[in-house]
Amino acid sequence: MADHYEVLGVSRDASTDEIKKAYRRLARQLHPDVNPGEEASERFKLVTHAYDVLSDPEQRARYDMGGGDSPFGGGAGGFGGFNDIFETFFGAAGGSRGGRPRSRRERGQDALVRVTLELGDVVFGTHRDIEVDTAVVCETCQGSCCQPGTSPVTCDICHGTGNVQRQVRSLLGNVVTTQPCNVCQGYGTTIPYPCATCQGQGRVRARRTVSLDIPAGVETGLRLQLPGSGEVGPAGGPNGDLYIEVTVQPHEVFSRDGDDLLATLEVSMPDAILGTTTTIQSLDGPVDLEVRAGVQAGDILTIKGRGITPLRGTQRGDLKVGVHVVTPTRLDHKERALIEDFAKRTKAPAPKLAEFHQGLFAKLRDRFRNS
Repeated sequence: MADHYEVLGVSRDASTDEIKKAYRRLARQLHPDVNPGEEASERFKLVTHAYDVLSDPEQRARYDMGGGDSPFGGGAGGFGGFNDIFETFFGAAGGSRGGRPRSRRERGQDALVRVTLELGDVVFGTHRDIEVDTAVVCETCQGSCCQPGTSPVTCDICHGTGNVQRQVRSLLGNVVTTQPCNVCQGYGTTIPYPCATCQGQGRVRARRTVSLDIPAGVETGLRLQLPGSGEVGPAGGPNGDLYIEVTVQPHEVFSRDGDDLLATLEVSMPDAILGTTTTIQSLDGPVDLEVRAGVQAGDILTIKGRGITPLRGTQRGDLKVGVHVVTPTRLDHKERALIEDFAKRTKAPAPKLAEFHQGLFAKLRDRFRNS
């Protein structure tokens, strides 16, 4: 690490005034506003750190005795970093040196509305009129923030620039800093007669209706964006966006698997043996379904094109119906005799171990996905 005395170009017995004069001379040469090069910037940091150490009696004594110090560290009374040095000389980062005045018109915030749908709404899509509590343009002042017949006036402190300049004494001498005007808050104008309806904001809270076409195929958690349908900005600024978050309620009969609909059909044992035709109610109306003779529990009957229209597409998914054969639990004497006679005639094989399944619903789920 470079010797601090050599960095400042002073002897080891230099007085405090000599150290200060050497630092001023070097800082004027190396400051980024005067010498923007990278090498000059690094030297400026070294010079500043050397001055921080040697201008403080305790740090200088510790340094002269051979004690180490952390390069560019924020010691007592020192700068916290390059940005702190810059702000000390030229004002806080919030100042807009030579900048334009702020605009009162700003973009409004985005809004989020949650919409709950039924599964049937997802098949073809649906239309909703949504009530939104948001900010709208003030009808009295039309966003001007002023009472009708009046207008903003130029700030007599900053003369419309939005900034004021101040002289600050520093190690470099008198330095001019630029900061936002405290009177007009940087706008360059003041409003002597603010609108009484909106208190000079140019907008008020109100409820408005938003018409929304929800496309088919949406699912829980999906967010739809409506650009420019959020709240209006201050002083009638541009609207933000409106986001619609969708929640689809569970259905008692149908569940969703991608673009397909899943359901379970209870079939009596005679119908499973002999076969039958039945009419079921899908989400968009009745549909005939043929149950073939000898259908097995867990078989999947597919009805093409009765599922969900995809979010980005036109071809609907399928309605997949899993068969659940209902075994009677109570038989009278005659019914039991018929079943026993049937068993004797068919000579069905004895029960045996077969492939393991995690219950009927797991079996149905696996077949739904693989069919």
